[in-house]
Amino acid sequence: MGITIHMNTKTKTDYKNTFTSTAVIVIGIILLGLSVIVSINFGATDLSYQDVWKAFFHFEPDNSSHIIIRELRFPRAVAAIAVGGALAVSGAIMQGMTRNLLASPSIMGVTSGSSFLIAIALAVLPGISYLGLMMFSFVGAGLGAALVFGISAMAKGGVTPVKLALVGSAITSLLSSLSTAIGIKFNVSKDISYWYAGGVSSIQPQHILFALPFIIVGLILALILSRSISVLSLGEEVAKGLGQRTGYVQLLGTIAVLLLTGAAVSIAGMIGFVGLVIPHITRFLVGVDYRWIIPCSAILGGILLITADIVGRMVNAPFETPVSAITALIGVPFFLYLARKEGRGL
Repeated sequence: MGITIHMNTKTKTDYKNTFTSTAVIVIGIILLGLSVIVSINFGATDLSYQDVWKAFFHFEPDNSSHIIIRELRFPRAVAAIAVGGALAVSGAIMQGMTRNLLASPSIMGVTSGSSFLIAIALAVLPGISYLGLMMFSFVGAGLGAALVFGISAMAKGGVTPVKLALVGSAITSLLSSLSTAIGIKFNVSKDISYWYAGGVSSIQPQHILFALPFIIVGLILALILSRSISVLSLGEEVAKGLGQRTGYVQLLGTIAVLLLTGAAVSIAGMIGFVGLVIPHITRFLVGVDYRWIIPCSAILGGILLITADIVGRMVNAPFETPVSAITALIGVPFFLYLARKEGRGL
C-alpha cells in the first residue's frame, strides 16, 4: 500500500510538472509573438499594424515603411529573442553543471572575454570580416571562463560560489580596462564602445544569418544534454555513481556555452544578468528537471530581452537607453540577493 501511494504521488507530481512546463512554453511562445509585433511597430518612425502586415505579405520595395520593417525592426526583434535565449540557456547550463546559483556568462567572465578578444581583433585586424569577429568572440569566451575558474581553483579553500562571483567581477573589470586601453591606443574606441554598450539597435540581417546557426547548434546541444545536466546537478559523485561520464558531459556543456555566448556577444555585445536571472525564474516555475529548464529558459530569456529592448526605446524617447542598462536594473538587485544568500560558502 505504501509503495502504491508513493508511486501515485510521484505520478501526480510528474504530471503537474509536465502540465506547468507545457503551459509555460505555450504561453511564452504566444507572448514572444506579441512582443515581436509590438517591437516591430514601436520606434522613432510611426508605423501601423497594417504596415507590419503588408510589409510581410504584400511587400513593396519602394515603400520606406516596409523597408524599415523588413531590414531594421524585424531583424532587431529576432536578434533580441535569439540573444536573450542564448544567454539564458548558457546561464542554466553553467548553474546546472557547477551547482552554483551565481553562475552566468556575464559574471563568470565569458562575455567580457568575448568582448576583449573582439577589441583585439578590431585593433590588430581592422578589415576583419564579421565571421572572423565571431571566431574571436568564441575564443574569448573560453579565455574568460578559463581565467575565472582557474584563478578560483587556486585560491585557498577551493572553488565556492561567492569566490567565483568575486573573481569573475575582477576579471571582467580587468578585461574591460584592457579593452578600453586598446581602444585608445589603436583609435578604435568608437567601435569597441558598441560591444560594451550592449544592444540590438544596429543589427543587420546578415548578422543574424551568421550568428543564428551557431545559436541553434548550441541550443540543440543543450537540449540533448538536458537529461545529463539534471543528473550532474545532483553532484558529480552522485552522477558518477549513476554511471554518467561526467567529464564528457562537462566538455559538451562547455562547448554549448561557448557557442551560445560567443554568438550572442558577437551580435549584441555585453548584455549582463539575463543568464543569471532567467534560470532562477524558470526553476521556480517548472522545477529542477533540465529537460524543461532548457527550453523554458530559452523562451523566457527571449521575452526578457525583447521586452527590455522595447522599454529601452520608451524610457527616453526618441533616444534609446542601452538594453544592458535595463537588464542591469533587474539583475543587480537579484545578484546581491543571491550573493548574500550564498555568502556562507565564502
